[in-house]
Amino acid sequence: MTYRISDEAGPLGTAHAIYSGGGSPRIPQGGRWRAAVSGNGSGNESGVSDDRAWQAVQSRDRTFDGRFVTGVLTTGIYCRPSCSARHPRRENVRFFGDAGAAERFGLRACLRCRPNDVSRDEEAVAAALRMLDSDEEKLPGLADLAEAVGYSPSHFQRVFKRSVGLSPSKYVRARRVERAGDAMSGGASVTEAIYEAGFGASSRFYEASEGRLGMAPSAWRDGGRGATIHWAVVATSLGRMLVAATGKGVCRLSFDEGREELAARFPKAELIEGGAAFESLLGSVVAAVEQPGQSRVIPLDVQGTAFQEAVWRELQRIPPGETRSYAQIAAAVGKPGAVRAAGSANGANNVAVLIPCHRVVRSDGTIGGYAYGEAIKRELLKREQG
Repeated sequence: MTYRISDEAGPLGTAHAIYSGGGSPRIPQGGRWRAAVSGNGSGNESGVSDDRAWQAVQSRDRTFDGRFVTGVLTTGIYCRPSCSARHPRRENVRFFGDAGAAERFGLRACLRCRPNDVSRDEEAVAAALRMLDSDEEKLPGLADLAEAVGYSPSHFQRVFKRSVGLSPSKYVRARRVERAGDAMSGGASVTEAIYEAGFGASSRFYEASEGRLGMAPSAWRDGGRGATIHWAVVATSLGRMLVAATGKGVCRLSFDEGREELAARFPKAELIEGGAAFESLLGSVVAAVEQPGQSRVIPLDVQGTAFQEAVWRELQRIPPGETRSYAQIAAAVGKPGAVRAAGSANGANNVAVLIPCHRVVRSDGTIGGYAYGEAIKRELLKREQG
C-alpha cells in the first residue's frame, strides 16, 4: 500500500463507526433542553472532543457521520454532522455518541439527513462484506449486492465506499491481491499465487496491485529481492530512531533499531546508508517525530493484509490530541468483533508516528502497550495534546 500521509484528519475513506457513550444522559432540573447543553469543549460521549465535533458540523464533514450525532436542543432533533440544514447556534447544540443516546435524551431524528439510518448502512455493508468474503468462486456484482441488502445500486455504491474506502469491485481486487500475497509468503511461486487468488491473467494481478504493493510481488515474497532501501539512524529527543525508505516512501520507522534489524526484515534488499535524495525525506520525518500533530505530507511505502491496511488508514483518521480504543478501531473498519485482530494490526504497523498507532489506548482509558515502550507513547500523546 503506497500513499501519502498527513497528520491532519481527512476523508481517508475507512468504515465509520457509531460509538455509544455508555449510560443514559440526565436532564438537569430547570429547563427541558438548554440546561443540558455541553459546550465547555471538554469532550462528549462520542470520543470526539466537542471542539472537533463542532468543526466537523460546520464543515459538514461526511467522514464523521456515524462517529457522533448532533443534538439541536431548541428544536428537539438530532442530525448527522454532514446535515445540509442551516447550522444551529453553538450554545444550542449537544453531541451524542449515537442515535440511541440522542433518543434516550428525548430528541427525534432529522427527516432531512436521517441519522438513524447510519446503523442500517453499517448492517448493509457488513452483510455485503460477508457475501464478498465467503463466495470466492462466483462473487456477486454491485446490482446483486444492492438487491440483497435492499438498496439501489448507485446508493449502495456510495454507502459501501464511504464505509470501506473502496468500491465493491476494488474491494474484491484488494482481497485477491491479499490472497496472492499470502500464497507467495507461504512459498508458492508468483504465477501459482496469482492464479490461486482468482486472477484470470497475471496482467490483472499487476494492474490490481499497482500503487498498493510497495515492492514487486516477487520481492514481497522473497525478502525484498530487487528493492533498494536507503536508511539512517538518527538521534532524536525520543532516542535513536531508524528511518528507511524505498523510492516510493518510508517503509520503516522504529526506535532503538539499526541496520541489523532492518536487514532481518529485508534480507535480500540492497541497503544503502544515507543518500542525497533520502536526506530531504529524513529531515521531514525527524520533524514529524519531534513535533507530532503538525501537518506534513510524507510518502509511505507499507503493505499488509486488507484488514491491516484498513486499520492503518483508520489510525490516520484519528485527529492529533485524540485517542481511540481498540474496540472503536475494530468497529470503524466494519469488524466490531475483531478487537484482538485490530490490536494485532496496530502492532504490525511498520512506521511508528507516521501511522499513529500511539493514539490507540485501552477501553478503560489506560495507556496500553506500545512496541517502543510506554514512555515514548506517553510523550508522543503529551506533545500532541499540548
